[in-house]
Amino acid sequence: MINHQDKIHVVGIGLDGSLGLTDKVRRLIEEATFLVGSQRHLSYFPHHPAQKVILGNFLEAIVDIRRAFQEGKRIVILVSGDPLFFGLGRLLLEKFPSDLLNFHPHLNCVQLAFNRLKIPWQDAKIFSAHGRSLDELSLLLQQGEEKIAILTDGDNSPSAIARFYQSLALPIPYQFWVCENLEAAQEKIYQFSPEEIATLASLSDNHFAALNVVILIRQHNLSENPLLLNNLPLIGLSDQTFISFSDRPGLMTKREIRLMILGELALQPGQIVWDIGAGTGSVSLEIGRLCPTSQVYAIEKTAMGITLIEQNRQRLQVNNVIPIAGTAPEILHQLPQPQRIFIGGSGGNLRNILEVCGDKLAANGLVVLAFATVEHINESVQWFSQNNWHYRLLQVSISRSVAVGKFTRFSPLNPVTIITANLSLHFFHE
Repeated sequence: MINHQDKIHVVGIGLDGSLGLTDKVRRLIEEATFLVGSQRHLSYFPHHPAQKVILGNFLEAIVDIRRAFQEGKRIVILVSGDPLFFGLGRLLLEKFPSDLLNFHPHLNCVQLAFNRLKIPWQDAKIFSAHGRSLDELSLLLQQGEEKIAILTDGDNSPSAIARFYQSLALPIPYQFWVCENLEAAQEKIYQFSPEEIATLASLSDNHFAALNVVILIRQHNLSENPLLLNNLPLIGLSDQTFISFSDRPGLMTKREIRLMILGELALQPGQIVWDIGAGTGSVSLEIGRLCPTSQVYAIEKTAMGITLIEQNRQRLQVNNVIPIAGTAPEILHQLPQPQRIFIGGSGGNLRNILEVCGDKLAANGLVVLAFATVEHINESVQWFSQNNWHYRLLQVSISRSVAVGKFTRFSPLNPVTIITANLSLHFFHE
């Protein structure tokens, strides 16, 4: 006999019922005189002689458990998987001293899912959508985490998660796996490639079994997926069009801001354009596609950035964008005189860059800057004022609609200030 009258045993159990339990845990349950669990958990032991309590209202169940403990009953509480993994264990620890509780975990659904997929998961990020905002999931997606496991609920179903992902319009492709009824006879696993996410998003919220977990695996072969160039818009390419930094996938000029910058540049055919701090080349490539007779110099100091610009240039088949590896302002002296300059990054050399741009810019040329920090904005305005340039500021605060379950809310992008400057006052009155 196991002496467990002075303990409350919390036993994790899977969808395979008693078959998945160890002999030790099975004996604990057999010797229980007070058995607590959901209807599903209790159904695994239909002939058990113990007093049974269905775990519906948690607070009412706590009263029954306390009474049973005072009466010296052998108490076993049945829960899903690992009690301390987004489970009932946390709530029980709030109601009972820890030394009264013994936990006997089963494999949790995330463990089971990754093992079914044969994917190591020690580096996975885990998010529970049970009654929670999806803001934390949004952050994980924007950071481009390699592996994300999502515990769904009735509102945040696999299809709702797919709609939420789509609405973020991120340049990060994920493969979606939906694993339902793990360990049960009805176990099913569905796979959706990045190209099939729209299909998943269109499914009804009750298309999958209620017991499911969603696994997202980031894909890194975007460069191998050819674009249907004839289907692309003339202007305003989706952020998802561009290959981005693997460690900072959100680091690019967003589509809406890009459109504002293109408008402020007042582009004309046959111009020389500098893009200083080009990053992934998103602005350069938009200019190159809009103005095929212009020459666009995408200046970037990082080797990874230059690689991305070249990959995106080839991906979009834009031949008039020239990646330039170097640090501004030093590299600028080697370039032909520009009619338009866009500055999206300065590497801490903003004033020196503006000095060279002021010397090199063609008559009636235009400089456009986009910054998110007050310090860069202030430094730019001071330089333009001291050098008698005419300028205007445009502060852009944009929110995108985001799907949240069956509803839609707005999620703001970081505010950006766009500065447009020129030596000729009449330019702003044309």
